[in-house]
Amino acid sequence: MATTDWRPLSVETVGDWAELTNLLAVADGTEEFYDAMALAEELHEPGVDPRLDTVAAWRDGTLVGFGQLRVSSGLFEGRVRAEIIGGVRPDQRGQGLGTEIMNRMEARALELAGQRHPGVPVQLRVSGGIEGASVRPMLERRGYSIVRYYHEMARPIPGVLPEPPKLPVQRYSAELAEEVRLAHNDAFSTHWGSIPVTAEHWQNMLTSRTFRPDCSYLSVNPDGRVLAYVLICQWVAGEAWVHLVGTRQQARGAGLARACLAASVRAMAEQGFAVAGLGVDSENSSGAGALYASLGFEVQRVLAHYGRVEPAG
Repeated sequence: MATTDWRPLSVETVGDWAELTNLLAVADGTEEFYDAMALAEELHEPGVDPRLDTVAAWRDGTLVGFGQLRVSSGLFEGRVRAEIIGGVRPDQRGQGLGTEIMNRMEARALELAGQRHPGVPVQLRVSGGIEGASVRPMLERRGYSIVRYYHEMARPIPGVLPEPPKLPVQRYSAELAEEVRLAHNDAFSTHWGSIPVTAEHWQNMLTSRTFRPDCSYLSVNPDGRVLAYVLICQWVAGEAWVHLVGTRQQARGAGLARACLAASVRAMAEQGFAVAGLGVDSENSSGAGALYASLGFEVQRVLAHYGRVEPAG
């Protein structure tokens, strides 16, 4: 068996990381593609120390597996949320690499969660991919179970474009960043798994090279209060991702989010995108799935999210 060299992910190796990530996107049927620059930014997210919160497995100079960790700054239902992301090259599976990556990332998750929120239970979360994914039996052996399903939807651009919105909307502008954050935290306050976004994390997202303000739209009160928003990102050429959609609790039912999304889709066409995608909780109670379907989005795949709760240490 080849010798495995374990070391953290780094800016110097993001090309290899992107190559492996995109290989897995095809092999595992998730279609979750990233370019190297987008992945490099993830190493500099607030609260992430890549020396401790990532791991990379190398064999004969080839990156064959990786893991990365995000631990929440806030709590959801009295628990710390620790998200583990990773994968192993298909031709290297069945040799214990996935198990070792999980061992390392779980240990780090519990350590970091204990530092940030002493004496609080931790919910470990990992994507189980699509039905039949090879990672699922491994997760289940480790005590994980499915906690949620997410639908990934897409539509061609331009395709059949929605009519221009009849309700007033405006393109995102940086001076409204904080107002949008407040609207987002209100909109997602009843959403399963949601934790209020801090100003630091929000600013990091909106200054990322992946954020597309030219395709992002807002519904704004005359007093400057943001009522609804659609924020668009781009991780690879030609593909727009509907990253966040929300409406303040008190403003729901008026069609504001639909107006913002219609304007965003039209802007995507103007910017030359070929496709737009998004992900939605299968149990979303706000009617989001129906909203997206009404604007031409169709379900492409269903992903399972696995979880395991560790008691307070």
